[in-house]
Amino acid sequence: MDLILETERLYMREMRIEDATAILKMDSNPAVHTYLWQTPISEISEIEKYILYVRTQYEKHTIGRFSTFLKATDELIGWTGIKYVDDHIENGKTNFYDYGYRLNEDFWNKGYATEASEAWLHYAFNQMQIEELNAYTHAENGASNRILGKIGMIDMQTYPDEKGVNWKWWQLLAKNYRNNKK
Repeated sequence: MDLILETERLYMREMRIEDATAILKMDSNPAVHTYLWQTPISEISEIEKYILYVRTQYEKHTIGRFSTFLKATDELIGWTGIKYVDDHIENGKTNFYDYGYRLNEDFWNKGYATEASEAWLHYAFNQMQIEELNAYTHAENGASNRILGKIGMIDMQTYPDEKGVNWKWWQLLAKNYRNNKK
């Protein structure tokens, strides 16, 4: 993919195998996985497999999660982006666009997640022309829930997963996004 999204402080580009070490640093941190099924990753091979999976999404759907970098240092801070979910059912739904992000703990509380999220919303509704964007977060993940609300997503419902863990289902419609930007 040739797509590169930029904000004032960040740029986002396709995920590549050479990003694996930095992504492993993030995903091996238990704090990053507090609201992600408590399963930190310890093997680079798991990250490489994930990156290859993301790359198949680019080919199949022309979109997916993107490695996200600080412009000032070229440091990978995590991933952000839109994924087309057609490989599982979430909250009784499949075949939907999902917005998500994951940042290395060193980059939390600096406004990067909000900055990247706003760029992705703009891309989703203005370039991709999608009508609906969803997201889901652990119900107790206060930081992510605040960010999604801040960028205009609506908390539609709380639902349990198969293990009884509560998640929030978020949604933003293109018409509401465009009305808020006027």
